[in-house]
Amino acid sequence: MTLEPLPAAPRINPSILAADFANMQAELARIASADFVHVDVMDNHFVPNLTFGPQMVERIQQTSPIPLDVHLMMTDPDRWAPGYAELGAASVTFHLEAAADPVALARRLRDIGARAGIAIKPGTAAEPLFDVLDEFDQILVMTVEPGFGGQGFMPETMPKLRALADEARRRGSDVWLQVDGGIADQTIAQAAAAGADTFVAGSAVYGSDDIEAAVTRLRAIARAGSLEA
Repeated sequence: MTLEPLPAAPRINPSILAADFANMQAELARIASADFVHVDVMDNHFVPNLTFGPQMVERIQQTSPIPLDVHLMMTDPDRWAPGYAELGAASVTFHLEAAADPVALARRLRDIGARAGIAIKPGTAAEPLFDVLDEFDQILVMTVEPGFGGQGFMPETMPKLRALADEARRRGSDVWLQVDGGIADQTIAQAAAAGADTFVAGSAVYGSDDIEAAVTRLRAIARAGSLEA
């Protein structure tokens, strides 16, 4: 796998969960100015929704103008996650709540050539990750309950994000801190001020008449918010 230069923060990763599935290639082309395309893989078991599988992700990988940021909301990621890295995804994130051996899985993903991410639900504490921050390239703090797009942002998750940001700074870690759920003009500054540097936005991007302008605006708001961190 050829590794491309990493985009600088703040990073805007539009979620294709909000895209028109019947015109996926065109929808991917519309977000060429973003940093990554966020691909939610749900198995209707770990979360009560069913989306893409490996074949669809492979096709997205082949047609996307920007790298893939794959978020696995599935049981047994220890078995399935490496396959998504092998498809060429730049980043593969799995859930702490679902993994049997998160550190071993992260190392496996890195060995394949993908960035290894770990996600935590709103009700999951961040402290178990403190001692293993450097095993991961990205930590995704869910700001909604995973499973469906279009939910409202949960501000009560911000102290957990701030704790992760403080711990990463204390340890000198360069782990990326991602947020996903309800990210829009009104919430992205709040998440950036709490320490996030990577932002998944679905409706805020795909619901805009001018997608490129929406991506630029979200980036600018996040950058201004990060100055308050």
